[in-house]
Parts: sequence; C-alpha cells; structure tokens
Amino acid sequence: MLDKEIADFYEYVHLIRGQSINTAKSYKRDLNKLNTFVAQKEISTPKEIKKEDVSEWIGKLFDSGLGTKSIQRHISSAKAFFLFLKKRGLISSSPLQTIRPPKSASYLPNTLSPEDVMQLLSFEPKKRNEVRDLCIIELIYSCGLRVSEAANINIKDFEEDFQFLRVLGKGAKVRLLPVGSFAVKAINRWLEKRNTIESHGDALFINLRGKRITTRAIQNAIKKVSIIQGLPPVNPHMLRHSFATHLLESSGDLRSIQELLGHASLSTTQIYTKLDYQHLMSVYEKSHPRALKK
Repeated sequence: MLDKEIADFYEYVHLIRGQSINTAKSYKRDLNKLNTFVAQKEISTPKEIKKEDVSEWIGKLFDSGLGTKSIQRHISSAKAFFLFLKKRGLISSSPLQTIRPPKSASYLPNTLSPEDVMQLLSFEPKKRNEVRDLCIIELIYSCGLRVSEAANINIKDFEEDFQFLRVLGKGAKVRLLPVGSFAVKAINRWLEKRNTIESHGDALFINLRGKRITTRAIQNAIKKVSIIQGLPPVNPHMLRHSFATHLLESSGDLRSIQELLGHASLSTTQIYTKLDYQHLMSVYEKSHPRALKK
C-alpha cells in the first residue's frame, strides 16, 4: 500500500510546490487508483513496483473505458509521484521511466462566433444572481480566464478602477490583464448587488449566503444563461477559446495571446492558429468564385 507516500506527495505538491488544492487533489485521485491496483497485487512498498506492473495498470485504465486524455493525466501523475519518491531516496529508479503516454487525436476546441457571443451577452438580468452571472460571462470573455481563475478573483485583485486584473494562474504565475469596458460596467453593476449581501470575505463572486462561488456553480450559471438566450449549452472553456480565437482573427499576434492566456509554451497557444486557418478557409470557400463547392 502507498497510503503514506501518496499523502506525503499531496503535501509536497500543495505546500512546497505551491500548486492549487484542486491540482493536488487531482494528483491524489489518480494515484489512489494506482494504490488500489497495487493493493490487489499485494505490493507493499514502492521498491516492489516494476515496469510490468505499471504497464498492467495502464492497460486496466484503458479497459475501464477512460479516454486518452484521462490516461495521459494518470500517467503524468504517476511519473511525478515516482520522481518524488526517487528524490526522497525511496526508490532507485522510476518504473515509468521508459513508458510513453498514448498520443491523443488532434482536435480543435469549440468556440462561439462573435455573433453568438453578442447573443449570449444580450441577456437581461432580473434577479441579483443573474446580474452576477452576466458579470462572470463578461469577465471570462473579456480576459480569457480559466473557470478556476474566475472563481478565485478577489476585489483587491483589480487595479485602476477595475481596468486591470491581476490573476494567479497555473504554476502560481501572476499575469496582469486588461479588462474591457463592458466587463467593467458589469462589475460595477454586480458590486451594487453584492453590497446587499452579507459577506465576510473579499471574493468578487459570491452566492446568496455570502460565500465564494464554486467552479461548478459558474459552469451551471453560464450553461443556464446560454440556454435562455437560445444557444446550445456554453461552458467557460468555450468562452476562453472564443476570446483567443477572436483576438487572433483580429490581430494575428499569437505571442500576445500567449501572455494573455497564461500559457507557458507558445505551442499550446498555436492550437488557435488552426482555428484561424479554419475560419479563413471557410471565408475563402464561400467567397472565391473558383473555390465554390457544387
């Protein structure tokens, strides 16, 4: 059993490496599956785990119906865990050292057209929580935020009368983002409503009990508004992708978009060039007289 080692790794990831508690919990969930497998094999210490055991565990993940992305994440979690054990001198080498994760199929993220975004943001809130939900949508689309980043925003994170927002992103990296005028208006409108709710914290987005809103609540709120506005269900990732795609279509400045999104590598941001080419090809096929399809 690896209970103690997994608990130590959880503390290391969260407290020493400074990863978010959600990231630490994600590692723990993946490793608990490995721990269950190890227990069934009657393996009691990390030193006893061989490459063949890990390969069998990965095979069982495939058999369970997990997608390629999920299996990639499980392998990544296990690699980080065994590297941690090696640094602590608990194993001499990692059983995953030569194991490669499965390749995922190339895909393009779902985005909204500018017209869809306009339709979504034309929502007229009537209740206090609807004013908050519209503000959430405006801010995520204005700044290209991850849903966790939106949930964790504090009022003190804004500068210059809400025109700039300091965001703590992945890897504890801070980036300063400009906030659009429509989002600023939505923030001020929400703050008027927020001030009528008793709250003991600085969280920007709170529920009617005065507590910080959860990522799940944000996802449900955006989905609800999109359906009310006659759109297919929209999620926060689609707003973030739409932010990047619309900026690229207008500016072509991939490096700046990388900074705004908080991507560590430009290769991650380059997925949006495919979306941009897809848009250009669509325009070409519709407009060029020698490209029209029968």
